Amino acid sequence: MLSITSQYLARYRRLDTGDGAPVLLPVTGAQRRFALVRAMDPAGRPDLVPMFFAFPHGTVDPVRLAAAANRLAALHPVLRSRLTVLRGTPVLRPEEPQVPVTRLACAPGEDAATVLRRALGSWTPQGAPLRLFLVQDGPGGTEEVLAVVLDHTACDGQSLARIVEELGAAYDEGPGSGRPDAFEVAAELAAYRDAVLLQLDAEERAGAPAAMAYWGERLRAVREQAPLPRPDSPAAGSAPSGSAAVRMPAPPAGVPFPDLLHACRAAAAVLFGAGHVVPLGYPWGGRPPGAAPVLGCFLNTVVFPTATGDAPAASATAEAWWDDLDHAATPFDAVVHAARAAGSGWTGRLDGMLTVDDARRHPPLRLGGVTGREVHIDGRAVRGPFAVSVTQGPQLHLRMVWDRAILPDDTAESAFTALADALRTPAPTPA
Repeated sequence: MLSITSQYLARYRRLDTGDGAPVLLPVTGAQRRFALVRAMDPAGRPDLVPMFFAFPHGTVDPVRLAAAANRLAALHPVLRSRLTVLRGTPVLRPEEPQVPVTRLACAPGEDAATVLRRALGSWTPQGAPLRLFLVQDGPGGTEEVLAVVLDHTACDGQSLARIVEELGAAYDEGPGSGRPDAFEVAAELAAYRDAVLLQLDAEERAGAPAAMAYWGERLRAVREQAPLPRPDSPAAGSAPSGSAAVRMPAPPAGVPFPDLLHACRAAAAVLFGAGHVVPLGYPWGGRPPGAAPVLGCFLNTVVFPTATGDAPAASATAEAWWDDLDHAATPFDAVVHAARAAGSGWTGRLDGMLTVDDARRHPPLRLGGVTGREVHIDGRAVRGPFAVSVTQGPQLHLRMVWDRAILPDDTAESAFTALADALRTPAPTPA
């Protein structure tokens, strides 16, 4: 039987006839996951990746910024392509770059965070995958906040540093630099298509019967544990999500990833109770050999079955994680298929996500010689039930957000305390 990736490639090639029809680009397994998540959402909401930067008021020139953003979109096909499903096949359809830079105003009593939360909440998937919003932080404020927002099908967290760097460089060049020439645009388009096809080739091999058998056995006991959204929560007028954060000392080399994964088990046990196997996701992977460093060819989401019963040793979590890495390239939709074929009732929804960033690889946005101060805007709608983000650096910055329609604040805050406490207590060294 053909693998899911093989079936996808066959359907894509039937669409991509090469007879002068509009160009259609293939998508990776990681991008197919976001198409699947959007299809499963009753409102069809896309996943968004926003960055927020505060600048002194009057620093940012919107015309210059729009020219810089459209130069990026002209160069990188994924920043000007729309995710489309044709005959059941997700593809990207490149369009002319039209990156909007929208100026927003605060109503009396509002701040920039309130206005930007509303703007992101009204995001429609039909528009450009890259959009920018600029708002003065309250009437008479001395700062303005710039939001650089991407549809998740266009990038992952590791791509953000490159986007920030290239956006700043294009801004410095000014509107007179123009867009890339036709030869450069065509070369990038070909490089993107070739990189994704190489990625799909790697995913096809990673979906071999042995890998499917591994994931089927590994995830047989997985079930989503998050309750259905509560109709009366959150209360009218309150933010749709809650958040908590803490900074704590970190070892010079950072906290090992398996320790972070193991700490999420403590949070899941508080949130969902003991005796379950909860699907927790995290991004992992790499670019296939020979693939150009294009935007849009990014990390797979790997599923970790998080046991919430008697706490296994951290060493057991690490050992299982290392075994999973041998099969981490298996695309997400194939993993879901393997689990269901093995008897799991898992639908593919994740009860939690863990992402890890390195502060040293996350440069601030610099426009015209002025460095923006990165800020967090909490209270945005999240793809629940909960997500943990960790920034490694001189300190460990630990954040957790949760969907308040699914998880009560007091329960989520207790889960965050358990998460942080698990990281404050050093894991025992194996004998």
